[in-house]
Amino acid sequence: MKIFAKIFSESLLQAVQALSGNKLRTFLSLLGITIGIFCIIGVQSAVDSMQANIEESFNKLGDDVVYVQKFPWAEDPHSNWWKWVQRPNPGFKDFKAIKKRVKSASLVDFHAFIGEPSFKYRNNYLEEVGIIAVSPDHSDIFSLEYEKGRYFSTYESELGLPKIVIGHLVAQNLFGAIDPVGKKIKVFGRELEVVGVIEKEGESMINILNFDEAALIPYRLAVNMGKVKSNDWGGTIAVKAKEGFTADELVGDLTFALRAQRRLKPKEEDNFALNKLSIISNVLNTFFGVFDMVGLIIGMFAILVGGFSVANIMFVSVRERTNIIGVKKALGAKKWIILLEFLIESIVLCIIGGLIGLVLIYFVAQALSSVAPFPIFLSSSNVTNGLIWSIMIGLISGVLPAFQAAKMDPVEAIRQ
Repeated sequence: MKIFAKIFSESLLQAVQALSGNKLRTFLSLLGITIGIFCIIGVQSAVDSMQANIEESFNKLGDDVVYVQKFPWAEDPHSNWWKWVQRPNPGFKDFKAIKKRVKSASLVDFHAFIGEPSFKYRNNYLEEVGIIAVSPDHSDIFSLEYEKGRYFSTYESELGLPKIVIGHLVAQNLFGAIDPVGKKIKVFGRELEVVGVIEKEGESMINILNFDEAALIPYRLAVNMGKVKSNDWGGTIAVKAKEGFTADELVGDLTFALRAQRRLKPKEEDNFALNKLSIISNVLNTFFGVFDMVGLIIGMFAILVGGFSVANIMFVSVRERTNIIGVKKALGAKKWIILLEFLIESIVLCIIGGLIGLVLIYFVAQALSSVAPFPIFLSSSNVTNGLIWSIMIGLISGVLPAFQAAKMDPVEAIRQ
């Protein structure tokens, strides 16, 4: 152990001397390693940051939620457009059938977009605010949190009382510093009382519904106001699986209930789509895998150049220290000691280049986070990967020079 510690300390000292002895040569040699690590780990960090943001959105929505819609998420929307567009919209009758027949469902939500009217509070106007008519379970399905007030009560939803829940930006732009809860705003020519303000969601890679710029009203209120043309107005149904049931089991129950509701014959194919977030997740994983591969390919070219440069430094280092190697071998130094000495020196040089690349990634990530729609970070696992790459490059680049030094004849080496 003491021998290894001594070899390591001497190799570290020689690496520092190599760095300071010819700064330009060392800089150009390590530049390839730095750029390579920057490309590989930089792309991985960006992809990991995007995945973390998407996973956070998915976790909020739940991986056990199934969405009943016209169009399937897993297929190209242009391939069978005419076929899918002719399907009936998921309606309120479908919603009631699912509530009644699907025992594996714990929450069932029906929501429908009904327009973008202007909002008025006193002399303040806000144009084109998207309004969604929702059922009682909507808040729980989408895990909504409220910075002020609350969601509709079951009583308010079922009777369609004139209540409204608004998003963070709607409240900010319409009311400013005034507390909106309890205030009445005019929408569609009718006064609605604000009962809640949804907590700010901010930017997200996946937003099925952007609640910051939207408002919610009870579905029954939309019917009473004449903004829903019939009791079967098209929308989206979101169903959450009951504890103990998987999403696949829920899909089976939903298929049976919807086919019965729509009176489809056994040989007729489904005229609805049952979508899960895992469909999007699988597509995105493939997409991110391509990005990782591109970063790896670009980085490998830079690392290849850097590896040759480091190998060149090591060959020069062996040539410059030939007589010293001869003296060491004459005094009894084993081949493995000489070999290990130069390998450690090569690895240390590459680790320095890799660390510079990681530091650059950190500062670039900090700068991009201030303008990107999601935080970009350098994770500890990516730092570890960067160091592993650096060690591998150093090991590969130093093998031939180290073997050359280890095989030297001591007499011939001393003479040179």
